Amino acid sequence: MEEVEMLRGILNSYPYPIVFVDNDYIIRYMNRNAEYHYYEERGYKNLIGKSLFDCHNNTQSIEKIKMGYEGIKKNGKEVFVTVTARNQRVYMQGVKDSKGNWIGFIERFELNLQK
Repeated sequence: MEEVEMLRGILNSYPYPIVFVDNDYIIRYMNRNAEYHYYEERGYKNLIGKSLFDCHNNTQSIEKIKMGYEGIKKNGKEVFVTVTARNQRVYMQGVKDSKGNWIGFIERFELNLQK
């Protein structure tokens, strides 16, 4: 099994949305739960290769995302974004390549277990 196929299988088995966004804020990958969430539930189409700011297109959201990613690049810590109406916590988590260079971030959802 090739590494890409294996990693795709792992990410698709995660029960919540995961979206990878590169340094230029271009959406490069969505797991199957992210595709369902954004395409079926939210009504977006063909987001791969498009700017994240096509979805988050108000000034406040754009600044929050940019500040969040800049913070990640400075301290390496994930950023809590929000709790959704479905009681899911959303985080931004930085991603580095094998040489330690920042290549983007993932938007990761998980069940909110906090009271």
